[in-house]
Amino acid sequence: MSSLPVETIASLADQHPKPAHITFQYGTAGFRTLGNVLDSVLFRVGVLAALRSKKQDGKVIGVMVTASHNPEPDNGVKLVDPRGEMLEASWEGHATTLANAATTEDFIAVLENIVKTTKIDLSKPARVVYARDTRPSGPALVASLEDGFKAIGAEARNGGVTTTPILHYYVRAMNTKGTKDAYGEDTEDGYFTKLSTAFGKLVSGKAPLPPLIVDCANGVGADGIAKISPYLGDHLKLVAVNTATTTSGALNNACGADYVKTSQKLPPSLAGHIKPGQRACSLDGDADRLIYYYMDDRNQFHMLDGDKIAALVAAFIVDLVKTAGLEEDIKVGVVQTAYANGASTKYLTERVPVRCVPTGVKHLHHAAEHYSVGVYFEANGHGTVLFSSETQAKLASHEPSTPAQSTALNYLKSLTELINQTVGDAISDMLLVEAVLAHRSYSGVEWDSLYVDLPNRLVKVVVADRHAFHTEDAERKLVSPKGLQAKIDDLVKRYDGGRSFVRPSGTEDVVRVYAEAVIRSHADDLAFRVAGLVYDETGGDPATRPKEFI
Repeated sequence: MSSLPVETIASLADQHPKPAHITFQYGTAGFRTLGNVLDSVLFRVGVLAALRSKKQDGKVIGVMVTASHNPEPDNGVKLVDPRGEMLEASWEGHATTLANAATTEDFIAVLENIVKTTKIDLSKPARVVYARDTRPSGPALVASLEDGFKAIGAEARNGGVTTTPILHYYVRAMNTKGTKDAYGEDTEDGYFTKLSTAFGKLVSGKAPLPPLIVDCANGVGADGIAKISPYLGDHLKLVAVNTATTTSGALNNACGADYVKTSQKLPPSLAGHIKPGQRACSLDGDADRLIYYYMDDRNQFHMLDGDKIAALVAAFIVDLVKTAGLEEDIKVGVVQTAYANGASTKYLTERVPVRCVPTGVKHLHHAAEHYSVGVYFEANGHGTVLFSSETQAKLASHEPSTPAQSTALNYLKSLTELINQTVGDAISDMLLVEAVLAHRSYSGVEWDSLYVDLPNRLVKVVVADRHAFHTEDAERKLVSPKGLQAKIDDLVKRYDGGRSFVRPSGTEDVVRVYAEAVIRSHADDLAFRVAGLVYDETGGDPATRPKEFI
């Protein structure tokens, strides 16, 4: 068994010292903070990615440099495991420990401990593929990452500037190349060809879809939309807006999926440009989230978020499975979090099994894997559909007995190609939505009418210590502070259709309060009354008290 090249690692690590008085945390989104303090983290992640590859017998590990929907000054980095999935949870702790080692000597000691405790054979090869989004801090951080690869002698492929989902696609495609489970050609052309070919099969013979306005958040999704448009031919015309990827300060600024979801209104740049009933959608900064919307005849804004996407897609897949004669063999299920609108949960529960899990993509993805076809979309627009290997084998071997069964079977097969099953992918999900709309002959108005969202409100309460708040039942019930849940329950009973839950943020000292009710004013009132209870419990700073209670 080889040993670590300690001298080389130490020499390069000295060029990337950890800043004092900063504690880094690897969370669901990897490391994420101001880009100008991440130099040491990127170097260390480069070394860790190589170790992870060695632990996985030389399989390719992905590294994405992005801060997604965050403001432009932020940046971050996350690792991608061999099947294109998120980093194994136990290695999140290794990443955090490595990032916080105070000195080069401490860093080396942590590395040696990881090698020992996880029994890594250092003679194994290390292979990585990496990419970044369009943030100004990206090139310098990538240079630090490359020093990490160099320090440990990893074989590294630069994926350039691309979307997060394409990086995930690369990882799986590279690791399955030449096998019976080959995921696709490991190039951008391979990705766009795979998606567009499947989309073409799904919409062939359907009435042409009207043009779709796509808000690219002034991020890397603009490049993806520009590149895939020629592949789509006459099947779908994309009208890209907010494509200023080189304009300082433009990224995610008053545009993009997070802006639309949070503010529940059009990006200002689109005001006056969307005709009544016309569909539009917004990507986020790294193109892994998607939110749809339209304006009605009275010029009122209507949002079609992740819950609406899940409802549209799940019902469509259920219908195809039934038509194909496979309802006994293929069980479709949906996974949501507590943030899912209660009306969406009711609509879905009447059609498929629905499971609620704690907030975070890793929880949703893992739960979705337990179904033959698992559909998950967070309300924020991040999600995908997973087809189990058994399901894909069944689709390949099934012998249809009627033309209708044959057609439905072929549509299901095309869906497995259209959907990026490694991670939520705004471009793939956009084409999925468009395919379903074409099949249903739906406009945004008809899609929206599947169910009516319950009015809801999300309030943030600044607290001294978020760790004082503990939850259970997929974050829907507070365990501590003791007695607070009973007070919330008493409040909820006063509102028709009332529901509220409180959960601590995973990244900042705030507590998030979600509330919904049948009437908009009641949802707002319930949210702020619960926020008031949280505030009173913590004895917080009067300046941070929810404004309706000042």
